[in-house]
Amino acid sequence: MGVSTFLLEIGTEELPADFARLALPQLEQFVRRDLTEARLPHGRIACTSTPRRLVVQVDGLATAAEDLEEDRKGPPAAQAFKEGSPTPAAAGFARRCGIEPEALEVRETPKGPFVFARVLERGRTAQDLLSEFVPQWIAALQGRRFMRWGDGDCRFSRPVRWLVALLDAQVIPVVLLGSDPAVKAGNVSRGHRLQDQVVVIPNASAYADTLAAVGVQVDRAARGAVIRQSVEQAAAALEATPDLPDDLFEELTDLVEAPLLIEGSVAENYLALPAEVLSTVMRAHQRYVPLYRRHAASDPLALDARANLLPRFLCIGNGLADSVDTVRRGNERVLKARLADAEFFVQADRGVPSIDRRDQLARVTFAEGLGSLLDRVERLEWCTDVLLEQLALPVETGDHARRAAHLCKHDLVSQMVGEFPELQGVMGAKYALAEGEPRPVALAVLEHYLPRGAGDALPSSDAGAVVALAERLELLLSIYAKGERPTGSSDPYALRRAGNGLLQILWERGWSLDLQRLLERSTAHWAELLPHCAVDAAALSGDLGEFLRQRLLSLLEEEGVDPDLLQAVAGDTVPLERVIRDPADARQRADLLVSLRSSGGLAAVQAVVTRAARLAEKGSLATDVLSAAGVVDPSLFETRSEAGMLEVLNRLEPIATALGSDRYARLAEGLSAGSEALAAFFDGDQSVMVMADEPAVRANRLNLLSVLRNQAGVLADFSRISG
Repeated sequence: MGVSTFLLEIGTEELPADFARLALPQLEQFVRRDLTEARLPHGRIACTSTPRRLVVQVDGLATAAEDLEEDRKGPPAAQAFKEGSPTPAAAGFARRCGIEPEALEVRETPKGPFVFARVLERGRTAQDLLSEFVPQWIAALQGRRFMRWGDGDCRFSRPVRWLVALLDAQVIPVVLLGSDPAVKAGNVSRGHRLQDQVVVIPNASAYADTLAAVGVQVDRAARGAVIRQSVEQAAAALEATPDLPDDLFEELTDLVEAPLLIEGSVAENYLALPAEVLSTVMRAHQRYVPLYRRHAASDPLALDARANLLPRFLCIGNGLADSVDTVRRGNERVLKARLADAEFFVQADRGVPSIDRRDQLARVTFAEGLGSLLDRVERLEWCTDVLLEQLALPVETGDHARRAAHLCKHDLVSQMVGEFPELQGVMGAKYALAEGEPRPVALAVLEHYLPRGAGDALPSSDAGAVVALAERLELLLSIYAKGERPTGSSDPYALRRAGNGLLQILWERGWSLDLQRLLERSTAHWAELLPHCAVDAAALSGDLGEFLRQRLLSLLEEEGVDPDLLQAVAGDTVPLERVIRDPADARQRADLLVSLRSSGGLAAVQAVVTRAARLAEKGSLATDVLSAAGVVDPSLFETRSEAGMLEVLNRLEPIATALGSDRYARLAEGLSAGSEALAAFFDGDQSVMVMADEPAVRANRLNLLSVLRNQAGVLADFSRISG
């Protein structure tokens, strides 16, 4: 059986950048699935794209599918043959299998003799199969905002203008039904948009080289490498750092077929604007790459860009090399107009005091049933006060946090944020600082949005962290109070992100916060604030507590904590109050268990606890009893091992009831050290029968084990730990 190279090129009008990228894994999945199901052996499957084409190339594709020989089970032999002659049932079965009734075989099965047919299905040619598959692959692709064109009913991201479908040099007969005009496959592609010459592909293997000869870099990965290398080299020559985040890089890769680096300039007067304004205009609106001075000190509150932004930018063109100067001038003109607009917005905003803009929040609805943005700010201020009551922070820090909470949303009604929503918080902080607000207040306004998502920076200041906590707490309380919850992939208010941020801030600052008490107090207050929502304070507190438990588990799992250790620290067998009373405490216990497991010390602690806990379940001692005093009577001891066990409990009691940050490590050490006493209790010369006939002795021994279980439970629920 021979092999060929298969090429499919779907030529289109300019594709959206995200579709040109996201269609590729879909295509590869369809091709791999269908070739496998068709029994068509193949080698490497490569999918790539440019703004005008989606491409699939399959190396080492068999010219025909493999034959399939299989046995098919038919009716029982007694129904298939009468007096040695085939019945209509046998004849019908044979006909369906494509053989003569005389070729049927009778075989014994566990259910008696049945008729079987050996069927040989000849493999179809690759050409026949691919002519069917290609239209199906095109029709199956999914994306946003698909369209129809002409009078046809074919739907695609953009109109399909040509198809190339080749097996080596042979054209595969493919017709894209529903397109208008009808698109038939051939060996003719198109070159670069600006030249748009017809390009004949001589054979599938020569595809990439043929397009490269007419100025099209069809390999997406190679195109991206050229872009990144050219940007880095140009930035290095200017002693600058390029602001090229991954999303911008991916978009640039999918916007051009022949990357061409162009360097442009920014008028010096626009450096009087904040650096974030210039970089946002360049990146988000123009797809340019801003250039930051390599060794400039970063100041998030700088009011202008002179200290850290070069008056230069880089962009990736899709034009021809001889048109660089024309494209540069055009880009500079467009950027100048954009920056002039931004300059106007900033000047207009600076003419309105921040405190007046805060009053304007009353005219903007936050969410149905939750009042205006001003109502939200006032709730956020209440949360800030309650948080400050629990957190032992300097008075000055509290004053800064309260002032920041008062002003934190004022820029939402500014012209600048109206045009560039991604600058919310940034502009609010800079406007506040320019008006004379203390720098810590302005910084807290900026940082109260942090973290904005996974991997983002956390607030660097205590005041910023307090307001960020208050912002997330208010959001969770308000949205839950109106009856909405995140479900599956639906989370329109980003409540999961808010819960994650709340916990991450607490962990990063090292703050111990009684979330249980905070939720109970807050939900009672929300019931008064939102009487129309008919808030059940106790139920709301429980729902939010359980939500935060799940966020805690999710965050720790993302950090690599084993699932059984997570369940031992914060799973459903651990009382909710214990988990959220102090998230920093739960994090500390999880980290200790991870450390013990990695060092091999967890097994020793487990051995001490697990056997005792199983028997303790037969007792009736409450799980919060951590002292043997009053529940264990030494006068009932019959062996030295019981006294040894009591000594272990007495040593562990002050550790289990302590509040120091090192108590969990000391408790683990004490439990491990008690292994010999426990072994003697169960298995040594002085071992005891826990379930003694005498009720008082039995209860006494069960209480010994129960106290040990309870003391270990301060660290974790060891019954959930595997191994």
